[in-house]
Amino acid sequence: MLKPHDKGGHDQTIVKRGGGKHKHDDHGGAWKVAFADFCLALMCLFLVLWLMAARNTESLQQILTEADGAKTDQGKGVMPEQVGGPRGSLIDRFPMPHFGNTETEGKQKAEAETTEEPTKEPSSKVKYDTPDDLNALSRALAKMSAEAGLTSNLESIVTPYGLRVMMHDTDRQGMFVRGSAVPTDKFRALLRKMGPLFAQMDNQMLIVGHTDSLQYADTSYAAFSNWTLSANRAMSARAQLLAGGMNRESVLQVVGMADRAPLDTKRADAGVNRRIELLILTTAQAKTIATMFGMPDATDPLIHDVDTALPDASMLQQLRSKLGGDSPLRDPRRNK
Repeated sequence: MLKPHDKGGHDQTIVKRGGGKHKHDDHGGAWKVAFADFCLALMCLFLVLWLMAARNTESLQQILTEADGAKTDQGKGVMPEQVGGPRGSLIDRFPMPHFGNTETEGKQKAEAETTEEPTKEPSSKVKYDTPDDLNALSRALAKMSAEAGLTSNLESIVTPYGLRVMMHDTDRQGMFVRGSAVPTDKFRALLRKMGPLFAQMDNQMLIVGHTDSLQYADTSYAAFSNWTLSANRAMSARAQLLAGGMNRESVLQVVGMADRAPLDTKRADAGVNRRIELLILTTAQAKTIATMFGMPDATDPLIHDVDTALPDASMLQQLRSKLGGDSPLRDPRRNK
């Protein structure tokens, strides 16, 4: 609306703007605050999801990593499922071993555990060759298992080859986390406690891993199988014994036997079939096994660069006497 100025002699134009009231006038900038709150909540949601994914990755790496840092699944990432039941040991899932929030904290704690009780090198080694010696060793191991709360999980038998120690699962307590080579807290503590005892002995041992007869769903030749699991668990047991102070020379052989030697043949998922065996060998038996896989002691040349091991002389003489004096068998060391 235009109004003339009354006395100044100059005309001035005054403009007044109107047009009514708009709908957003009552709200002002409230919608901007609500949008900012929504963006903040969305950012927090993504942050929580990222932390959960990082934690799951860390837990998976812990399962696939043994105590000595070796990967147990050869990079496959996940454990395959089994046909007919849960994976691995058919027991309740145990809590994941915690080694700190970072890799540095985990390494520091592992080093502290290994150096917490330094073991002294014994002045003289103890040799267990007689049945009485092996029984004394068996009683010492039984006492350790009782102190660790694993009395029902350990059995030992004196054999002509040495002391056979079997540490197996039960319905209430397992030796390893389900489907992996990570030992449970009690089993880890027991193995490390055995380390100083084995460090004092002059004998050598075999470490054998066994599983139950439940098979994995993926049966291809390159898939993760009971063979892989049993071998990984045997290696994990060796790592814990070494962490406890046992000498590396005390281990003669580490073997995974899968489900080929069950103790309970009627139940495929029996806990006693999932076990770690330590065979403490006598001196003579350890030498025999070492010779079996090593170079023979006595050889006789046949032709150039070809050798053959000679049979035992006494056994050869007994065989010759049984066959008679006119036997065509001759001593290979004789020319005529």
